[in-house]
Amino acid sequence: MPPDTVSLSGITLYGYHGARPEERTLGQRFVVDVDLEADLRAASTTDALHLTINYSEVYALVAEIVEGEPVNLLETLGERIAQRALKRFPQVQRTRVRIAKPGVAIAGSILRHAAVTIERTRSDISSA
Repeated sequence: MPPDTVSLSGITLYGYHGARPEERTLGQRFVVDVDLEADLRAASTTDALHLTINYSEVYALVAEIVEGEPVNLLETLGERIAQRALKRFPQVQRTRVRIAKPGVAIAGSILRHAAVTIERTRSDISSA
């Protein structure tokens, strides 16, 4: 049976991530999509919020990480979001996090964004 999925798409936040000094000084927008796979049958049949994955809590988790401590790589942001989501929501079995940097500066380039997708399962949760 395919998993049920809670998705938040287009979470747009401002952060100070990147390997270049100007990215750390000026900051930029980041756009995050999160898919959380879980069995949502109990929530769908009971209409009980506590049995599902609360969108507001997912948004707050993503915002805390993206607006928080600067890192060099989108990969690191994605890993932090995936790990925290799996730890915070025990019913989630798999998560997919896509982070796009719309204003990426690459000399001579014309592109919409650079992006990284990180996918983790419950068995990938680090012990840290």
